[in-house]
Amino acid sequence: MDFKFTFFFDIMNLLGGDTLVVGVLVQLSNKNIDKIFDYTVRENFASKIKVGIRVEVPFGHQTLEGFVLEIKDTNTSGRKLKEIISIVDEDIILNEELLLLGKKIQRMTLATLISCYQVMLPKALKAKRGTIIHKKYDTYYKLGNISNYKFNEKQKLIINLFTNKELVLRRDILNISSSSLNTLVKNNILLPVKCERYRTCYDDKVVPKRKLTTEQNDVVNCFFQEHGFNTFLLHGVTGSGKTEVYMEFIEDALNKGKTSIVLVPEISLTPQMVERFQMRFGDKIAALHSALSEGEKYDEWRRIARGEASIVIGARSAIFAPLSNIGVIIIDEEHSDSYKQDDMNPRYNAKDVAIIRGQYHDCPVVLGSATPTLESFARAQKGVYKLLSLPNRVNGKKLPLVRIVDMNDEIKKSRGHFSRNLLTAMASKLNKGEQIILLLNRRGYSPFITCKNCGYTFKCPHCDITLTYHKTSNTLRCHYCGYGTKIYDICPSCNNKSITDLGVGTEKIEEELKTIFPDKKVLRMDVDTTSRKGMHAKMIKAFKDHEYDILLGTQIVAKGLDFSNVTLVGVINADTSLNIPDFRSSENTFSLLSQVAGRSGRSEKSGEVIIQTYNPDHYAIHFTKDHDYISFYNKEMQIRRMLKYPPFYFICYIKISGKDLKYIENESFKIKRSLDRNLGSTIILGPSACNIFKINNIYRYGIIMKYKKEENLYSVLEKILDHYKSDSKIRIDIDFNPSHF
Repeated sequence: MDFKFTFFFDIMNLLGGDTLVVGVLVQLSNKNIDKIFDYTVRENFASKIKVGIRVEVPFGHQTLEGFVLEIKDTNTSGRKLKEIISIVDEDIILNEELLLLGKKIQRMTLATLISCYQVMLPKALKAKRGTIIHKKYDTYYKLGNISNYKFNEKQKLIINLFTNKELVLRRDILNISSSSLNTLVKNNILLPVKCERYRTCYDDKVVPKRKLTTEQNDVVNCFFQEHGFNTFLLHGVTGSGKTEVYMEFIEDALNKGKTSIVLVPEISLTPQMVERFQMRFGDKIAALHSALSEGEKYDEWRRIARGEASIVIGARSAIFAPLSNIGVIIIDEEHSDSYKQDDMNPRYNAKDVAIIRGQYHDCPVVLGSATPTLESFARAQKGVYKLLSLPNRVNGKKLPLVRIVDMNDEIKKSRGHFSRNLLTAMASKLNKGEQIILLLNRRGYSPFITCKNCGYTFKCPHCDITLTYHKTSNTLRCHYCGYGTKIYDICPSCNNKSITDLGVGTEKIEEELKTIFPDKKVLRMDVDTTSRKGMHAKMIKAFKDHEYDILLGTQIVAKGLDFSNVTLVGVINADTSLNIPDFRSSENTFSLLSQVAGRSGRSEKSGEVIIQTYNPDHYAIHFTKDHDYISFYNKEMQIRRMLKYPPFYFICYIKISGKDLKYIENESFKIKRSLDRNLGSTIILGPSACNIFKINNIYRYGIIMKYKKEENLYSVLEKILDHYKSDSKIRIDIDFNPSHF
């Protein structure tokens, strides 16, 4: 009796002779079918069935993929079941931990279970019929029987390649002679072997680690005194050497035979971080982020699952890396809102997922930042998190001198969008051969195109937002739905030739820089210039190699970048994030300005920062000048306490959207009344129109809920979701602790 039949026979005995039944969660993310469906398994598939693999199943009139979540001992449905069609995977895709994690995320976010599993996986491994990523292979050769064979000179050279080697790559042999290779293969002297080739590769050479400072050693020793699960907040000023401390934590985990995850907030940071870690840990690393091709993600995921990589570095979704025996999880720049998925379900926060995984593996979680979120720092103050501090830069240098320029006084005297102070400082630094970073957190050429005669403003026909002018392509674009159109000189309203642009974006600043400093090279780094694969890494390397003098960009230039020759940072308009109608606008402004200021003077040369603003007296800007996080924290906490916002209250945001404005408005008020009836201790604000009322012809209302403890909250929200789950005219999105409204 062969193994497969024996395995099936044993299962049938276990099940009392009944047909094998599996519970499958299909690929469709819909509340109406957010449950497990039973299917029978034919005999020839029985030995391959495992919990966590994908299968193809008939579903209505379609064929879908789904995950096997259960293997059952009987058909309890009372009806005849359909059979699975095929098995997609040999290996388990969702292991025991990820299956449990998906269920926890579902409870936390009220999303569908399938969406919680799909978000964990690269496209090639999602339950999504028709998605196939082919593996890459290289051809190698091994020696066959070489006795009694007379070799010519070229054949001897080929055979010598196998000295101390079991396999030799085909192209290495072809470099000697293709005809000799063919002859040796024909005579079975060389035997072909197919070996999978990953699309990504890492150098296995490492360099000696840097010597730690006294402060870094103190932090490392404090960390090692604790054991098991703990959450640490590493509060270190920019340039204090947090990354070196992270690597000490990881090395300790490796020495114990454990694995590690390191999250960074922006894709632009990943190449630099990967380079730093590769220099220390060689080919033990793997990277997971959206800048990789689907094939590269597929390969990296399988390398990790196979245990071929011990350290995973990446953006938000890397928190789901299928590592076993995790020893430490590190979240760098923990203040970044990019760790929260706000734009689609499940609306999870990678920091929450990290803590769940830390508890599962009984390992520490480290949150690091120069400007921690108020919630994290408050938890550290209360002892919920353990606080670690790096108050000084590693080179002993002081933090850069920050100067504030009041543009209310300067605007009439300045040149373009540059104050006299900033231009003077830039000229001085450039004359010394030093480099400059300029921040303007708005891309495009101009955010408003209007008519000077009648006041007509060009708006997106699908969204309640003005179109942004992009001069390089001479188009008007909507940054929400993607709509684009050509720009014309004639006003479509009054037919006068009186079109003008208002406001400023990175394209316009780039144009001004080329006029002011015609002999200097400017590198613009924003979404428009970094959309092509590999552009982040190429730009960072080019600037590091001093191929450019000025790096101009949006917020992607503010975080984590380390250039030894940058001695001046200029902020063109510090008020961009300050004017956003959100309770976190002051915190986001302080973090952004503090982070970009930290790019200056990171090596031997002293740094300088010039911040242009129309709100010089605002406390977020004032405390940035003094690098004073603690004073900002205390001030902002007073305001949060008074207004009942986090960390004193939890927040839940309900977004109600649809194409029928009147219907959406009416249903929004019905939901509000239902919440009022059922949630006695919750503060409920709204419904009110969202900041951007219409996006892609969809109208949006929002309800804000503030609460400390509300036992009924999840059950009440579940009932609302169930009530509308079959209503195609309305969509309800629920976001717990949103990063913005």
